Amino acid sequence: MLIEQLKSIVGPKGWTSDPAAMAPSLVDWRGAFHGSAPIVLSPASTDEVAAVVSACAAAGVAIVPQGGNTSMCGGAVPDESGQQIVLRLGRMNRIRALDTENFSIEVEAGCILEHIQIAARKAGRLFALSLGAEGSCQIGGNLATNAGGINVIRYGTARAQTLGLEAVLADGTVINSLRSLRKDTAGYDLKQLFIGSEGTLGIITAATLKLFPDPGLKTTVLIAIESSGAAVRLLSHLRRSIGDSIEAFELISGYVFGLVDRHIPASVPPFATEFPWYVLANTACGDDTGSLEQALQQAVEANLAGDAILAKSAAESAALWRIRHSIAEAERAAGKALKHDVAVPVSRIEEFLQRGDRLLAELAPGAQLIAFGHVGDGNLHYNVAMEPGSEQAARVTEAIYALATGLGGSFSAEHGVGRLKREYLVQYRNESEIELMRTLKRAMDPLNILNPGKVI
Repeated sequence: MLIEQLKSIVGPKGWTSDPAAMAPSLVDWRGAFHGSAPIVLSPASTDEVAAVVSACAAAGVAIVPQGGNTSMCGGAVPDESGQQIVLRLGRMNRIRALDTENFSIEVEAGCILEHIQIAARKAGRLFALSLGAEGSCQIGGNLATNAGGINVIRYGTARAQTLGLEAVLADGTVINSLRSLRKDTAGYDLKQLFIGSEGTLGIITAATLKLFPDPGLKTTVLIAIESSGAAVRLLSHLRRSIGDSIEAFELISGYVFGLVDRHIPASVPPFATEFPWYVLANTACGDDTGSLEQALQQAVEANLAGDAILAKSAAESAALWRIRHSIAEAERAAGKALKHDVAVPVSRIEEFLQRGDRLLAELAPGAQLIAFGHVGDGNLHYNVAMEPGSEQAARVTEAIYALATGLGGSFSAEHGVGRLKREYLVQYRNESEIELMRTLKRAMDPLNILNPGKVI
């Protein structure tokens, strides 16, 4: 019997069929998708993952890989059939190697993102991937969704920060390309097949990641602005003034700040006067903030900014970033909203927001916009709170996605496709792209056992 075979592969610590213990693995973080499974497996090594996949392939049973289960698109949850096996990677959490001279670190897929950041920092290095869920999300899931986060403007997405990868294919074969090279043109770059594929082409079990020099002291600044377009112009101004030291540049609406204030304990509104928009930025200026302060003063004089606060300590910086990283939690506390993780060219952010306002006024005049995002890379979280069961929900989502793509953007910037956006992939990617994706899927997973029902 397959279940008994799987139990023997992972050992007594590597499985559970207890409903209470399995429950967190059967629902996504937002509570939007629920599934069922006969067992949840937690392998402790790549060999165990390979053996599990091989056994499931022989039996024709599907597998759903799962990391920290922080997905916003239902990409890590099994379906309702009760026939799919959940494969949690959390026990595979070793940092295998850290090479300070090569600026690289080799980690297993179950490593929590924050733990990798800490290990790099202790070695005098920086692992730059950073996002709100970093205290619980796992690097395997980050890579499987090509996570972005707040530092893309300077360091790129997860894809740009990956040197090598280890993955298990649909027949149990292990692909080991954990090379730590910056240059390697020997054939296809196979790791890119798995990054962003959401576990549908292979299960990521380990990765070699780029490290960077520790930038040292960072300066956090919160800037109040009158319009979203001012944020784009402000970013251009700061780049001209202080160069490439900007690591993060986040746009947050005034309504979102109020939402966090209402639902997150100990969050304090930063300004006595409310503004319609804010920018929260990190700069690697060291302890010399003179050039930044001068640039901000110039921004105020040019009406690009209304006010600004520089964090005077690490504690103040952490408090400001806690507001940003608490937005998703505050949203969930306020009730479910339509999630739209879109990207447009940076130069068209203001146009998108202005036209989006008109769309909402026409389609859902009672809706509340919850807008925030990463100005530096054009990624906006354009979420809409509506009455539960509103008949207009589908029309609103269609209109927002059509607007983003019409401006040269994408309906999915960093959260992936999962179950939530699967139909939109076919709608907004051209036929040749979709057919190539399907060809890859058929070639690499002919039995369709790796995370079926996700992406395509």
